[in-house]
Amino acid sequence: MQARSALFDLYGDHLRTRGGRAPVAALVKLLAPLGVAPPAVRTAVSRMVRQGWLEPLRLASGPGYSITPKAVRRLDEAAARIYRTGRVSWDGRFDLLVLATPTARRDRQRLAANLSFLGYGTLDEHTWVATRASEDVDVLLEEAGVRYERFTAAHAAGTPGAMGVVRRAWDLGEIGHAYERFVAEQRAQLAGVTVRSGDEEAYAARFRLVHAWRTFLFQDPQLPPALLPERWPGTAAASFFDRHAARLRPAADRYVEQCLDAGNRVPRQKGR
Repeated sequence: MQARSALFDLYGDHLRTRGGRAPVAALVKLLAPLGVAPPAVRTAVSRMVRQGWLEPLRLASGPGYSITPKAVRRLDEAAARIYRTGRVSWDGRFDLLVLATPTARRDRQRLAANLSFLGYGTLDEHTWVATRASEDVDVLLEEAGVRYERFTAAHAAGTPGAMGVVRRAWDLGEIGHAYERFVAEQRAQLAGVTVRSGDEEAYAARFRLVHAWRTFLFQDPQLPPALLPERWPGTAAASFFDRHAARLRPAADRYVEQCLDAGNRVPRQKGR
């Protein structure tokens, strides 16, 4: 598990609702059960500060980091999709982007990942499509320095034609198989985590569950039901995720609070 990705999960799933801030000591302690070493945590934090996701602050117990407004928007959007707090609907229109694709491979990969996160799929090398317009896409493309044109389109052929567009933009078969693999792998890993397991073990298991589920934010555009195949594997996978995430939440919360309390303690001065 990469430290930067783990930090996004940590702030989004646990710290966002606790003020969005934490001392460095708590960040290190909270990522230790996931096998993330302290130097990797500090390197990832520095990188996220440079990228505008975190900002340093001074806490009573020492140095810490808080999420920025930019991070708040991204984390809240991710949480809404992870826990599906909003209803997926469709007005019959597509949002189309025609881009001047960056020449550098790394820039193209970064742009593709960001557009996929916002729910866009590719019709060809320069054309991206989504079933819902993203409020953040203009800012994303302008910050990336990418020239683009943006259109709204409605397919005259109705739902069958729209499903053809969707199948060009996304490999729904592969996404469905990914959901099935997710359930199989997580079921095996979660089988040993019971009510008798310790809080740290439950926290780590839930963290890995959410981390694995979060990858679908970059794979699945969460299409409206009318454009999905029958017996969509994502539906069963979502129910599986919800059940186990809720089951492990109380123990995970206790462990997070324990680590935050330890990290927030002000060290006693010598001689006192």
